[in-house]
Amino acid sequence: MRILHTSDWHLGQHFMGKSREAEHQAFLDWLTTLANEKQVDALIIAGDIFDTGTPPSYARGLYSRFIVNLQNTCCRQLVVIGGNHDSVATLNESKELLACLNTFVVGGVTASPEDQVRILNNSDDEPGAVICAIPFVRPRDVLESQAGESGEGKQQALQQAIADHYQTIYREAEKLAGQSLPIIATGHLTTVGGQLTESVREIYIGTLSAFPASAFPSADYIALGHLHRPQVVAGQEHIRYSGSPIPLSFDEAGADKQVTLVDFKDGKLSSIEPIVIPEFRKLISIKGSLDDIDHQLDELTIDQNALNPWLEIEVTADVYFHDLQSRVEQLVMEKESLSTCELLRVRKKREKAPAALTTIEQETLAELKVEEVFQQRLEHEEIAEDQVKKLTSAFYSVIDTLHDEQQKEKV
Repeated sequence: MRILHTSDWHLGQHFMGKSREAEHQAFLDWLTTLANEKQVDALIIAGDIFDTGTPPSYARGLYSRFIVNLQNTCCRQLVVIGGNHDSVATLNESKELLACLNTFVVGGVTASPEDQVRILNNSDDEPGAVICAIPFVRPRDVLESQAGESGEGKQQALQQAIADHYQTIYREAEKLAGQSLPIIATGHLTTVGGQLTESVREIYIGTLSAFPASAFPSADYIALGHLHRPQVVAGQEHIRYSGSPIPLSFDEAGADKQVTLVDFKDGKLSSIEPIVIPEFRKLISIKGSLDDIDHQLDELTIDQNALNPWLEIEVTADVYFHDLQSRVEQLVMEKESLSTCELLRVRKKREKAPAALTTIEQETLAELKVEEVFQQRLEHEEIAEDQVKKLTSAFYSVIDTLHDEQQKEKV
């Protein structure tokens, strides 16, 4: 039995006003070809198929066409679970239709545990593995809030509730697996020690920061989503994040993106092979003084056959430049080799942090994200670590509430 593990596509994402449609289409074409070349029996998408709960029509089209095109390969089984960015209703609205295309969709936690379990067939069309399709678990799906409960109590209760849900679904899988079939579990969450990037949002605001690997059931392989860097969890090779297929923020630039090929033999895990995804569009982040940046721009090599590279430049200086944006734009324009590059963001970073936020030298809000404004505010106050955590939780709770309200307005 051979599966291919991927996650965090974020179809429909707009990156600083730019569409990712071309990159996503290139990735999906590549993935379809790979699934056929590697003789994959089943493909697992571990959440965040879409970037928002109300994805644009072109993003839905990418998703639908991929599922149809997959039927023309040897891989005719697809497992789709919902992530924290996905709308349960959006994913589930087409699940019955997609079932006719061998696609098993679990948008959210179901009322019946058996609805999250399915047998996957191997290339001989015989049972090859059992999948525990566990999506992003929302607290309201598994937990009732208790009046007067402390923050620590809520965290422990939610962690236990998620662990219990995993065990419930795993027991259902064991009934189908018997003694001969391997069990694969999925998940969309942050695990203890996981490496985050700036494009990853906290998902359990104020209650659960990370889920311990020890709380997972003893599945043969656990396919995770949510963290965008591919990584092994807690040194356990069978618990993995595949990561996002394209860089979703500049701090992911330059890192290899991958999907994970997993083989089972004689009912057990036999091999795990990361496969590097081609770089369809280069994201470039350059930092330093203006002189350093000029030198780094000279050293850049650009593939003229790839999609136009996107560039971020962070200038380190204590002196205020009223024309910083135009200076940097001029530096880029002067390089003939960079004619296809698009400069998306210019930022300034002071070499020495000021003593108080009030002394920041005329940095405009246009240069910063709201999260960066909040983070700078924290950095300039003497606050205990536990208080920082509380303030951060409260801040992201407000951000999430505003995000939810904006999504409702769009519906």
